[in-house]
Amino acid sequence: MVQNLLRRLKREPPPSTNGADWTLLVGLGNPGAEYAGHRHNIGFRCIDHLAQQHGVALNKKRFKAVYGEGRVGELRVILAQPQTFMNDSGAAVGPLSRWYKIPPERILVIYDDLDLPFGRIRVRPGGGSGGHNGIKSVIAALGTQEFPRIRVGIGRPQHGDPVDYVLNAFDREQAPFVPDLCARVAQAVETFLRQGIREAMNIHNGPDSAGGQ
Repeated sequence: MVQNLLRRLKREPPPSTNGADWTLLVGLGNPGAEYAGHRHNIGFRCIDHLAQQHGVALNKKRFKAVYGEGRVGELRVILAQPQTFMNDSGAAVGPLSRWYKIPPERILVIYDDLDLPFGRIRVRPGGGSGGHNGIKSVIAALGTQEFPRIRVGIGRPQHGDPVDYVLNAFDREQAPFVPDLCARVAQAVETFLRQGIREAMNIHNGPDSAGGQ
């Protein structure tokens, strides 16, 4: 039993002595292959893009999340995908932030937004949930709504139930633009890391010309 405990402790990452050393980048979505291509999972896809671009292995499974430690340039980051369902995303974000001692201003959350036209992104320094249950859960877990986030526009359906819309794949007109959308979110993340939230807003909150409707 003692040997098993020692092995487990060796596998656990040591908490940072200074949370400002880390930035936690979280993409929201639903776990499982059946949800992977859904509009609601664009946050996961953006994290996958960042992980591939910067060589970060998402090889850790703790705190109800899949995540990895790495760097963007010289900056230390944790890329995370909660393995709860969307409505309980805070159950992963809260424990991760406490373990690594990361303050809310260094937690960037990426998620889908029905009220933005497809292809647009919006960087925000904080604010309410806007009706998004994943963000509502993160706010409850952190005890504050003052954490940065990137809203990724998926558009709102002209007809039908919005719930069915978000829990379906991008259509034929949208799908070709999704890789570019993830790449532009990654650029906004990099600006945030290197230059801060205000500069990220100034640069990336303009109208998009590569796939917005």
